[in-house]
Amino acid sequence: MPRSTFTVTAVWRFSMHTQRLKVGVSGVDANRTGIISKRMLATAANVPQNLTEKIVQKYSIGLPAGKYVRAGDFVTIKPQHCMTHDNSWPVAMKFHGLGAAKVYDDRQVVLTLDHDVQNKSPKNLEKYANIEDFAHKHGIDFYPAGRGIGHQILVEEGYAFPGTLTVASDSHSNMYGGVGCLGTPMVRTDAAAIWATGQTWWQIPPVAKVELRGRLPPGVSGKDVIVALCGVFNKDEVLNHAIEFVGDAIPDLTVDDRLTIANMTTEWGALSGLFPVDEVLINWLRSRVLRLPQPHPRVSSDRVEGLAELLHRADPSLRPSNDAIYAKHLVLDLSTLAPYVSGPNSVKVMNPLTDLAKQNIAIQKAYLVSCTNSRLSDIQSAAQVMKGRKVAPSVEFYIAAASSNVQADAETTGAWSTLLEAGAKPLPAGCGPCIGLGVGLLQDGEVGISATNRNFKGRMGSRHALAYLASPAVVAASAVLGRIGSPAELDGDAVSHNVELVSAEVPVDNIGADADGATAPTQVLDGFPALIEGELVFCDADNINTDGIYPGKYTYQDDVPRDVMANVCMENYDSSFSSKTYAGDVIVSGFNFGTGSSREQAATCILARDIRLVVAGSFGNIFFRNSINNALLTLELPALISLLRQKFVASEPELTRRTGLFIKWDVPNARVQVREGAEPDARIVLEQKVGDLGPSLQDIIIQGGLEGWVKNEISKGA
Repeated sequence: MPRSTFTVTAVWRFSMHTQRLKVGVSGVDANRTGIISKRMLATAANVPQNLTEKIVQKYSIGLPAGKYVRAGDFVTIKPQHCMTHDNSWPVAMKFHGLGAAKVYDDRQVVLTLDHDVQNKSPKNLEKYANIEDFAHKHGIDFYPAGRGIGHQILVEEGYAFPGTLTVASDSHSNMYGGVGCLGTPMVRTDAAAIWATGQTWWQIPPVAKVELRGRLPPGVSGKDVIVALCGVFNKDEVLNHAIEFVGDAIPDLTVDDRLTIANMTTEWGALSGLFPVDEVLINWLRSRVLRLPQPHPRVSSDRVEGLAELLHRADPSLRPSNDAIYAKHLVLDLSTLAPYVSGPNSVKVMNPLTDLAKQNIAIQKAYLVSCTNSRLSDIQSAAQVMKGRKVAPSVEFYIAAASSNVQADAETTGAWSTLLEAGAKPLPAGCGPCIGLGVGLLQDGEVGISATNRNFKGRMGSRHALAYLASPAVVAASAVLGRIGSPAELDGDAVSHNVELVSAEVPVDNIGADADGATAPTQVLDGFPALIEGELVFCDADNINTDGIYPGKYTYQDDVPRDVMANVCMENYDSSFSSKTYAGDVIVSGFNFGTGSSREQAATCILARDIRLVVAGSFGNIFFRNSINNALLTLELPALISLLRQKFVASEPELTRRTGLFIKWDVPNARVQVREGAEPDARIVLEQKVGDLGPSLQDIIIQGGLEGWVKNEISKGA
C-alpha cells in the first residue's frame, strides 16, 4: 500500500459552513450572497463587519495594511485584560517554564481566587499564598478569596468594559458579553503567553445572530431565556460560534438578565455571547460610577460619558455594519416564554415548570450560588419569594453571593437577612457547589435544583444524583415547597399555563462563488510550507473524545516515551488504528472531535505518529486550542464528512478506513482540494475556499507551538 508524504508541522482550523446569511437594514436581504464572495475584498474601504469582527479588529496586532478581519481568520490578539483564578499558580509555573521573568503588562493581568475558597487545607492555603505573592511581586491586580467570583469582579470593576476584548482562563468568560465586552475563554498556555508577551492567537469563530423578539411575561427572567435557547436549539446550532444578540426585546432586558444569558452561552456551546451597547447599559454604568470609589481607573464618569456620546452619535464601532454577514440567524419570541427548568443532568433538556410542578419531584438541596444568578437582583427575587416563609425541613438551601460587594448590597436591602431567616445556609462568595467544591454537594440518590449554569452528571456532587437548573425565584419556591414548583403555588395560585413557544432558524442561502483573485495571496514565511498534502484516513464517528484519542491511564504519567504515545494513539477508539495508519496520513473524522478533558496529550500523541493534520466536521474547542499550541494542524470541513459518509454508506463498516482520497491545501491562495488520487490530474471531488492563515500564526507553528514562540519572543528582548 503506498504511503503518502507529509512533512510539515502546521496548524489550521477553518469552519466552512455550508450556509451564510446576509442581513440588510430592515431584515433579511432578498439578494443574499455567500460570505466568501462578499468578503474577498478584504483590503477595500468600508468592508462590512459584524460587531465581533469590529472588536477583534481593534485588538488584533500585526495585521497587513488595510486588512479587515473576518470570521475564520487567525489573528494575534492583545486583549485588554486577562483573568486567571485558582489556576493562576499552574499558569505561573508555565510562565516560569517559558523563561519569563517579568509580566509584560501588569495592567493587563488580573488574578482572582474564587473556586476552592472553602478549602482551608495547608496545601490549598500554600497555593493561594503563592498566587498572592506572585501578584504582589509583579504589581498585578489581585482579589483574594472571599472577594467574589472572578467573572463578577471583572464586571463590577470595569475590566470587562463595553467595546473591549477581555479573556480569561475559564469557560464562563462569555459572561462579559452581557456588558458589551467580547469575552472568550483561553487555556492555561494562552494565559502564560499573555503574561509573558501581552498577546496570543485567536481564530475568529463563525458568528451567529440571535434575535430576541417581544417582551418577557411577568415572572419570566433572563434565566428562562437562556434555558429556552439551550433547550430549543439543542442540536449544536451554535457550537464554537460567537453569538451576537439583537432584537426589539433587548431594551427590556436588565443588565443582570443579559449577564445571565451571556454566561450560559457557554453551556449552549458558544465561545462568546455579545450584547449591544444601549441606553440600558449606559445607565447601568452610570450607577456603577456612583457605586465605585472615584477616581476609578476603569469605570469613571469621563469614560462612561464618552461611550454615551459614541452611542448617541450612532458611532459605527458600536454596531455591526448594515450588511454584516452572519453564519446563522436564530429567532426566539420572548413573549411566548414561561418559567422553565433545565434537566435533569443536561442543559439540552428543557421542561416547562408547569409540567414538572405536576410531577411532585421531591428535592433535597437547592442552590442560589455562582456567577450566573447570584447578583443583587437574583438575591432579591429569591427573598421576595421566601419572605415570611421557611425552607422545607427536608431541604438544605445554600446561598452565596457572586461577590462580597453583592452580599453587602443584599445585606443593606434586607434581602440577605430574609433568606437567612427563612433557613438558608450561607457560603462565602465564590464558586463552591457549582464547581463541586466545599460543603453542600449532592449525594447519591439526591435531587437538587440550582440557579447555576451547569447540571452535568456529577458536576455538583455525586454522579448518582439528579440536578435541575432554574431561575432564582423558582429555586426559592422549590426550597419552600420541598419539591420542584412555582412561586405562584405558595400563594395558592395555579401554575401559569405554558403557551406555545415561538422560535425559528431563518433559512439561509448556500455560499456563492469564491470570487477568485479578489484578494492578494497570503504571505508564507520562510520555513512554513506553501502546499500541504496527505492521504485521508477516515475515522467515521462523532464525539470521539480525548480518552478515545489518548487513554486516560497514561495522562498523568510524565515519562511516556514518544514511540509509546504513538502506539497508543486512538487505541480506545480503534485498537487497529496504529496498524492502518502511516506517517504523513491525514486523519478525518466526524463532528466534535476531541471533546472531553483538557489533556494536551490528545494532540501530542497524534504528532508522535507523525500525523500533522486532522480534519473534522468540528472540534472540541479545548482540543483545538491545545492542537495549535502544540503545532498540530486542524481543519474543519463539514462538507467532506458528508461526502465520505455518502461514498462509503454501502461499504462494510470500518472504524479506521483508508479512503484513497488525497487532500491538498494551497496556503497562499487559501484553497483546499480533495482528489481521487495523489496524481496532479486526479479527479477533484471537493474544492472550497478557506480563510487566511496569516504570518503571525505561521510564526507560532515555525517555532513548534505557542510555548516555543513565546520563548523566542523572550529571547529577542534579552
